[in-house]
Amino acid sequence: MLKTSISITALSSISSLGSSSEEVWDSYLDGKHHLSQTHIGDHKVWVSRLQDGIRSSIQELRSPGSNYRNLDDTVLFALYTARKALQQTGWGTGSNFGINMGSSRGATHLFERHHEAYLNNGTTSTLTSPTTTLGNISSWVAHDLKTKGPVISHSITCSTALHAMLNAIAWIQGGLSEKFMVGGSEAPLTPFTVAQMQALKIYSKDSGAYPCRALDLKKKLNTMVLGEGAAIACLEKGEIPNALALIQGIGYATEPLEHEVSISSEAQCFQDSMKMALGNSSLEEVDAVVMHAPGTVKGDLSEYKAIEKVFNGKLPYLTTNKWKVGHTFGASGLLSVEMAVLMLRHQRGIPVPFFPNPESKKEFNKILVNAVGFGGNAVSILLARPKG
Repeated sequence: MLKTSISITALSSISSLGSSSEEVWDSYLDGKHHLSQTHIGDHKVWVSRLQDGIRSSIQELRSPGSNYRNLDDTVLFALYTARKALQQTGWGTGSNFGINMGSSRGATHLFERHHEAYLNNGTTSTLTSPTTTLGNISSWVAHDLKTKGPVISHSITCSTALHAMLNAIAWIQGGLSEKFMVGGSEAPLTPFTVAQMQALKIYSKDSGAYPCRALDLKKKLNTMVLGEGAAIACLEKGEIPNALALIQGIGYATEPLEHEVSISSEAQCFQDSMKMALGNSSLEEVDAVVMHAPGTVKGDLSEYKAIEKVFNGKLPYLTTNKWKVGHTFGASGLLSVEMAVLMLRHQRGIPVPFFPNPESKKEFNKILVNAVGFGGNAVSILLARPKG
């Protein structure tokens, strides 16, 4: 359990599900996936794209004369989402709050473009280095919001956003800050990134009703689909009135690698991170787990087995959002947090069409959220419904 209560006081995201909590919740209830087929390089693949209206708004940040015209989509996604998050708080531009935002791949689009130019010409643009560094996201968001707090960035593959949350909680618990904006941003729909996932043989080739079959434990083929988006949460010390959710526990773990990109058959890293996050809470108090479940055969099954182990076979409600929104890498953990917060608010679970939960929960008061990256860097966050 945490020494100091931490409140989530704002949440903002952009993805194929929408850009407001109302749009996102409606998308969760529609029973459909939000994936589409498009050409990325020479390949026609399934992806999860931002809605056209969101993309148009983001492109306005690149208006002529703007300081942001040369930035990668990962940075612009974060800028746009951070502004929306700040509007939900009473902090105000220029306040003393920290920022920790990261990305798994970073400025992939710009890096690929600059590298191609280098291969063709033997030279590269003056702006190549400053616009492709991983610290680019937090730095530009801090510049845009004029924050006076600490500015941090990191990349821990697909658990990046939840590691950002862990780090911010440590700063708050340590008394070094009382407010933090955390999140992840990803723009991975580029030829080289897709090719990497295809080389791993985990990318979906499914042409059925659900291209990504995350949490289908009977599937024989990998069905991961890449998605673009950003998600940001604002954290504050204490139990703040009108908080969206309370963070009651955090857990993290790594495990020795069996393979460069996989975790063990019973995901020991998840077992350890979930137990740490649960602390002294009874297993019966946990009403649901929002799983990482990337849509791969081994990834989904190993996490499921880890949950079985931790909960002694008495499973809470299990769900995931990747069959709807794809895998957004560094942003995925906070999109899962957003899903959990919406479930707490609306008191309703989001079913997965090919996973049979034994019964529908009548009440959601505590939800565990999981994320893991290549190499078994697992994070678990225990969220609670605010009182009153």
